[in-house]
Amino acid sequence: MTDPDRLPHPGDWSTYEELAALQRRSLLQVLARAAKSPFYQARHSPDGVPADPAAFDRLPTTTKDDLRAQYPFGMLAVPNTELATYHESSGSTGSPTPSFYTEPDWVDLAERFARKHVDIGASDTLLVRTPYAMLLTGHLAHAAGRLKGATVVPGDNRSLAMPYSRVVRALHDLDVTLTWSMPTECLLWAAAAGAQGLRPDRDFPALRALFVGGEPLSTARRARISRLWGVPVVEEYGSTETGSLAGECPAGRLHLWADRVLFEVRDPDTGRIGREGEGQLVVTPLHREAMPLLRYNLEDNVEVSYDPCPCGWVLPTVTVLGRAVYGHRIDATLITQHQLEDIVYRLPYEYGVLFWRAQTAAGLLRVEIEVSARHQSEACAELARAVRRELGVECRIDGVVPGTLVPQDVLSGMPDVVKPRSLFGPDEDWNKAILYY
Repeated sequence: MTDPDRLPHPGDWSTYEELAALQRRSLLQVLARAAKSPFYQARHSPDGVPADPAAFDRLPTTTKDDLRAQYPFGMLAVPNTELATYHESSGSTGSPTPSFYTEPDWVDLAERFARKHVDIGASDTLLVRTPYAMLLTGHLAHAAGRLKGATVVPGDNRSLAMPYSRVVRALHDLDVTLTWSMPTECLLWAAAAGAQGLRPDRDFPALRALFVGGEPLSTARRARISRLWGVPVVEEYGSTETGSLAGECPAGRLHLWADRVLFEVRDPDTGRIGREGEGQLVVTPLHREAMPLLRYNLEDNVEVSYDPCPCGWVLPTVTVLGRAVYGHRIDATLITQHQLEDIVYRLPYEYGVLFWRAQTAAGLLRVEIEVSARHQSEACAELARAVRRELGVECRIDGVVPGTLVPQDVLSGMPDVVKPRSLFGPDEDWNKAILYY
């Protein structure tokens, strides 16, 4: 496998033809592993999984429903003694999907995540602020940080023991240099820092980059987060079923790790699968042992391009558009979060808008933004004009005081989390005997 200290570079292969040849060679192993999976054995009986990579283009896609139907062991291609970890997706668009990994799988996973143009090194302190538990994301960043010798701070964002006030304290007191989170988290930290009298762009001098992923990120929101903190925002794209699939280059574009995963694009209307263009991303990991996936449809709407990038990497680029399920219609117009957030965060920085929410109704888009009374009328008027102009729908824009959408106690509170016990003193709340929070 590629040395994790080296980013993929056009020097590793000078043309896309060389990259395609590498993929074809890897497909031999992929098909051989898939032949050991009960799911693929049954799907391709009586002849079995084809051994010739030339037959790959005729294979059907694997779906999320296939993974759910084969829960828990139907996709496995190795004995249980070779398994290292088990994970499940968040289930944001349906029942969770299961994923197994071996130790060699984890080498590939950690190496791919560690491919950052802002490098992770032994002098770094990396705050991991995504879920651990059964999801992959927290464990993945933790493993990549350790691979590169960094000090890892496990700040699980689903733990009651790690409220925003404690995150801000860790960022400040531990001289955290790098973070891994969803983009929304970075906005919440900024608000929580302000609640403690701290300025994100001044009072966290050790911080040098924010690694983000897990949700679509518009250009305007990225710029807002970067300006708030005074450091670059470095985007990552992947899934629990696959690990990291793409990372950002110095030119700010997401490149698919096509030396480790074979990527295709499926037209959802025709079912045709091609090499590039807009559609659903279909992936075939090339180094997956525990649970091989042949043409796995992530159901993410993307646009893949092989046009040259200023960075010079000979790797395709991807624009992640999200999933159609995240959009809602007003009459014939589809409204997506990605569109709306880009409009919201193009409001002047001085208005201080960090948080917003919107709801579609018959013929109307209702939007609320947190904004101080000083800028409320201008912010609402500007946003209304932009929504009508760019989306072509009627809207109602309301300004609410800061603290309405994200309450102050969420930003500054410290929940009372105790260890399990059954004996309490006369002035203690014994209702926490079982739940201990």
